[in-house]
Amino acid sequence: MDGVGRTTNNAFIERLWRSIKYEKLYLMPTTDGRHLYHLLNDYFRYYNYKRRHSGINDYYPAGLYYNKIKVGV
Repeated sequence: MDGVGRTTNNAFIERLWRSIKYEKLYLMPTTDGRHLYHLLNDYFRYYNYKRRHSGINDYYPAGLYYNKIKVGV
């Protein structure tokens, strides 16, 4: 890999994990690995199917992916 765009890609991932921590993990501390797995699974399902995203005109990410809606971002 040449590293082009590495900084901006990292910013998106860091923002995603910040959202996960503040919206789910800090509110519901885990007891073990299985509990953590289920919390993350629930959050990603919520994040992709029920949480609107302002960066994509308040659409749901899964709706864009499955319906292939063109959004001018």
